[in-house]
Amino acid sequence: MATEQTGVAGRYAVALYDLAETQGALDAVANDLRALKALLDESADLRRLIASAVLSRDDQTKAIGAVLEKAGAVDLVRRFVGVVAENRRLASLPQMIAAFLARLAEKRGEVTAEVTAAVPLLDYQIDQIKTSLAGSYGSKVMVDVKVDPSLIGGLVVKIGSKLIDHSLKTKLTRLQLAMKGVG
Repeated sequence: MATEQTGVAGRYAVALYDLAETQGALDAVANDLRALKALLDESADLRRLIASAVLSRDDQTKAIGAVLEKAGAVDLVRRFVGVVAENRRLASLPQMIAAFLARLAEKRGEVTAEVTAAVPLLDYQIDQIKTSLAGSYGSKVMVDVKVDPSLIGGLVVKIGSKLIDHSLKTKLTRLQLAMKGVG
């Protein structure tokens, strides 16, 4: 079942996917886009750079180009993001990355699980989560891990529209609500 890619982000993602597939560079492009996504998630300055309407097109293009060069991104990713910057579409870059990775996962029969944990997970823990989810979903599971200390403990796992919340924060909230109802 094909997911229709619509909107600006979808069209750019499809174009990049087609180019990467033609050049046999899907894995390299996907790895660079994941790294760029991580940089965007970690850096408020980088998020401001791509969202800025104040910076000139040339300044944005040069700045994002320098970031990608320092990160060691492959030429196709650097050229793609350069075109995005030239077209003043950098604000849509996170959606383009998400659309590209979703298309790649769909073509490969992969499912992506968004896992939020209270503390950073170790590699063996991530592998255990993948194995457990693969048994339930019957396909290769990719895991996107985020850390949210407010969970106190446990995990929140989201796959598609399904949400599995085993966080201590939620359990405490449920307990608090149950205790209020008893009064």
